Amino acid sequence: MPTPGLSSITPESLVEELAQAKLPSAHTPAGLVVRAFRSRVDGTEHLALIKGEPVPDALVRVHSECLTGDALGSLRCDCGEQLRTAMARIGASESGALIYLRGHEGRGIGLANKIAAYALQDGGLDTAQANAALGFAPDARDYREAADMLLALGLDDIRLLTNNPLKGAALRRHGVRVREDVPLILPSNPHNADYLATKRDKMGHRLPGEAASGLASTPHAAE
Repeated sequence: MPTPGLSSITPESLVEELAQAKLPSAHTPAGLVVRAFRSRVDGTEHLALIKGEPVPDALVRVHSECLTGDALGSLRCDCGEQLRTAMARIGASESGALIYLRGHEGRGIGLANKIAAYALQDGGLDTAQANAALGFAPDARDYREAADMLLALGLDDIRLLTNNPLKGAALRRHGVRVREDVPLILPSNPHNADYLATKRDKMGHRLPGEAASGLASTPHAAE
């Protein structure tokens, strides 16, 4: 049962809030509040890490779970660095949130399939080709539950930390006003340069200026 006093969820929402607590954080002296949500569709649990009170123009990152990058330090993607950089920027802001979406491994194909895709990439495929070879779309993620979480948190007017224009478009379709997409550009490394180039060239991710033109081609595509 939801904890008394938590925000009410409309019957149309795909998520329900279960719990909240204070979360001391290395990213901000004031600490954060962590709020746990559960999908009404499949039971997947997601987190929202909140800085300050909701205000218009709040800084938000919607981050897809990536165990290999977020927790294990994989260099095949930029996920872990994006997570840490986003947390630092949100921690330094007046108001913001990081929505951590579980069940999004490998852009929605699952953890084991992501590792299988890695093996195909080691054989020469890029990340989009590897997903297709396994029978999946290049990007199978859905952001409806992220939008419902933001609306439940009162964060319906945001700036979105992302290089992916499809993410902001998806949130807008589900009722969140995204004022702008704020780039989250990080240096490439020899293990993820092809991965970033594939995101730019095949998936429409915005990698502006020197960050895009400086991507080098390396053997072995990334995640």
